[in-house]
Amino acid sequence: MGTASQDRILNFGPMGMWWEITKSTADTGGELFEAINVVGPNFAGPPVHIHPTAEETYSIVSGILDVCVAGKWRKLAAGESARVPAGTPHTLKNTSGAEVRLINVHKPAQDFERFFRRLHALAASGRVTFPPKGLGSAMLLAMLFSEHPKEIISVNPPRLLMSTLARAGRILGQSLPPEASAP
Repeated sequence: MGTASQDRILNFGPMGMWWEITKSTADTGGELFEAINVVGPNFAGPPVHIHPTAEETYSIVSGILDVCVAGKWRKLAAGESARVPAGTPHTLKNTSGAEVRLINVHKPAQDFERFFRRLHALAASGRVTFPPKGLGSAMLLAMLFSEHPKEIISVNPPRLLMSTLARAGRILGQSLPPEASAP
């Protein structure tokens, strides 16, 4: 990993990726949240989702990343980028068999940093994976998504299923990490 302070490193452990926060929400006054993402070989990626009022960009530094924007998959190589307008369904995965390094930006920053720090805590503890392994993992991811509707909404699985899973998780006593925030 880089030479960044430990509070800027998010190692998602079993998910097969780690991030270095290069521009935190505080650094930019909320304008954007930026991280270098390092995605391991055969990373399955997050569910298809939207960011209702924020745009996301992927700029590939090394490797080849599969990106799906509005239902169209394409491979991005070093030097290439993709912009995902607000409200557009998208996801990514790494089928290249080699590590991919990219710069990922969410603009505006909204509460993405808090969302990713909470996801990091769940992943690092082995409680969640992409794709979810087991009902407990699926419920925790659904609970996290349901607490961040301004930042992220699942398209597939559908929002109704995610809200049902979140409700079931709460009923069964599942809990999310404490309110993680930037240091």
